[in-house]
Amino acid sequence: MPSFLRELLDRIGAVGSLACAVHCAVLPLLIALLPSLGIAVWFGDSFELAFVIFATLLGSFSVISGYRHHRELRAFSLLVPGLTLLWVGVLYAPLHHSLLPHAIAMTCGGVLVGLAHLANLRLNHGHIHDARCAH
Repeated sequence: MPSFLRELLDRIGAVGSLACAVHCAVLPLLIALLPSLGIAVWFGDSFELAFVIFATLLGSFSVISGYRHHRELRAFSLLVPGLTLLWVGVLYAPLHHSLLPHAIAMTCGGVLVGLAHLANLRLNHGHIHDARCAH
């Protein structure tokens, strides 16, 4: 994969994941206003599940592609716990229906996924071609 595409995917992933973290942090504050604003669909369960699926696909593709390039596991060490928190927050019903714990889990997960993208971007950008390269 060309380096500009790898870099673009990580930038999109980082921005999207950090936007998800902001969404999850602000949601408890906005929950009372949603019916009056008429935008509850943007903050509903289906949106959240779709975003977690998208974050999983983009994050996995991006970090695996980056790993093939730089052979470092640091991005995985952030991605895996982040995605785990996101999936537990969406699928584990007791956590999903608890407002504050759910917001904390989703915010932390989104931040970790965003940091994984930033770490992957940095690893790809700082990669030096030498005898250990697989390409």
